[in-house]
Amino acid sequence: MPMRNGLLALFFCLAGGATPGTAQSSRPRAAQDSLTAELTALLGRGHFNGFGVAIVSARGVLYQHGFGVADAQTRRAYDVHTAQSIASVSKTVVGLALLKAQELGKLQLDDPISKYLPFPVVNPAFPDVPITLRQLATHTSSIRDNDFYLTKNYYLKPGQDLRGLPLAFEDVQVFVPADSAVALPEFLQNVLTPRGKWYQPKGFLASRPGALYEYSNVGTALAAYVVERACGMPFREFTARHLTRPLRLRDSGWSFAEVNFARCSRLYQSPAVALPYYSLTTYPDGNFISSVADLGRYLRELIRGYQGQGTLLRPDSYRELFRPQLAAANFTDRNERNPYSESYNVGIFMGFGYTGFIGHTGGDPGVVSLLFFDPKSGIGRVLLLNTNLADRAGEATMYKIWDTLQKYQLRVGR
Repeated sequence: MPMRNGLLALFFCLAGGATPGTAQSSRPRAAQDSLTAELTALLGRGHFNGFGVAIVSARGVLYQHGFGVADAQTRRAYDVHTAQSIASVSKTVVGLALLKAQELGKLQLDDPISKYLPFPVVNPAFPDVPITLRQLATHTSSIRDNDFYLTKNYYLKPGQDLRGLPLAFEDVQVFVPADSAVALPEFLQNVLTPRGKWYQPKGFLASRPGALYEYSNVGTALAAYVVERACGMPFREFTARHLTRPLRLRDSGWSFAEVNFARCSRLYQSPAVALPYYSLTTYPDGNFISSVADLGRYLRELIRGYQGQGTLLRPDSYRELFRPQLAAANFTDRNERNPYSESYNVGIFMGFGYTGFIGHTGGDPGVVSLLFFDPKSGIGRVLLLNTNLADRAGEATMYKIWDTLQKYQLRVGR
């Protein structure tokens, strides 16, 4: 199971201060100061080197702040413009891209993916049943992450190595040297086609495409590759043109080359153990780099889209993005009483919790991310951590940070 799912299992058991002239500056200072003090105390428990948070409504960012350090060695502060991978929260960007491509007439969600791919992708148990884009977007394509997802997908930034990293970490995650990294199409073809060198039959469920929910990172990356093929431009450029530039997300991109690397946080296995800088071959499923300042803007757009006021997509596209797509029969193990699970239902790469919250979580080496909004109150929260959840105490502190944001969200929003 990919590390990000292993980290998310912890979730599923549930920045610099304001700048004068921002929406936050008009909020009650006492509430902001109290919230900052409580979060500073939680940082003091010593489980994380740095994190950023935001509280957002359709009107804008109500509160944002960074805590701790982005680099434990240099003591560089973690602020609202500190950039880091957001792990699987990236999948929500793929959902928006799919619907934008559909608006542009480049594809339809119910198209078979074979219409766009230069190589065949079929479930070997159901070779005559086409896999559709909608199935990829709802994790019902029957595509699973095989053993090579963790061993061939994560690669080091040039100049990075594993010296000094405890061997125990290598048992969980394999980093590929930078000069051995492959391009996304090559990875997908090798993993998904029978003649591929990393193909495994267990990379597909023994169930008909469209039948069962099975969270799939590879399926997400494949959906992004279809967008690239259908639109005739790199997926990175498509999302820059239709998302990051329109929303003025200045700290965001899919690689270190697309952001200001000087703002990037170091990631940590534990507060004392720094990880090497790395990227993903299947970057659309989890390698969007962003900051809490940018994610606040992004979450505001999602809230406005849900309310029929979004700017990136038409109202009908936003309705499709946020429409629950599955039924109980699509789930083999559905926890109907877990308030922290995003897998009670799913839209177009958009998760729904049992309590009604909408958004996504993420977990990768050194990354924990949460982005959700409450459709009833119209208020959302963002949390980015640059340190793994190493134990139950760290997990409990992460929950406490999240719940503290909720405790204050109405007070800072008055």
